[in-house]
Amino acid sequence: MFQNFLLRKMLRLKGVPEAQIEMFVRMMEKNPELFKTIAEEVEQKVKGGMDQNSAGIEVMKKYEQELKKLV
Repeated sequence: MFQNFLLRKMLRLKGVPEAQIEMFVRMMEKNPELFKTIAEEVEQKVKGGMDQNSAGIEVMKKYEQELKKLV
């Protein structure tokens, strides 16, 4: 899938280890709707004035149980 190719390329450029890249891609393939929801919620929090790191952490904590099921 083209999205996976771009995601892998971006993560490699950021220096993410290959094993983590593969794990992340598999998680996204298992439940793409969850990651779409997470991205939308992070975006809303950033638009509301929160910095991106804090927004990401807050939203990830909200979906922690669902993410653990994907690993």
